[in-house]
Amino acid sequence: MLGLIISLIVIGLIAGALARLIIPGRQHMSVLMTIVLGIIGSFVGGFLGFLIFQHDPMDGFFQPAGIIGSVIGAIIVLFIYTRVGGRRAVNR
Repeated sequence: MLGLIISLIVIGLIAGALARLIIPGRQHMSVLMTIVLGIIGSFVGGFLGFLIFQHDPMDGFFQPAGIIGSVIGAIIVLFIYTRVGGRRAVNR
């Protein structure tokens, strides 16, 4: 169980960091928010992958398609976050 949690954090960090590199502009996020972004992106990517391909998630945890799906999901989540979260900022 501890290995799963650590692997989720590591994959979340990698997926979140790659999403932040791909999306243009500055995102004011901490490392913790980047990890959370990547973990949420993993769930979004896994859900979209299941809807599109009807693939069984029990075939393995570390798969290249799963990591790519995590990055794509993190990009989608970051894009939505920057569009919705940017409106709450006060400009001076």
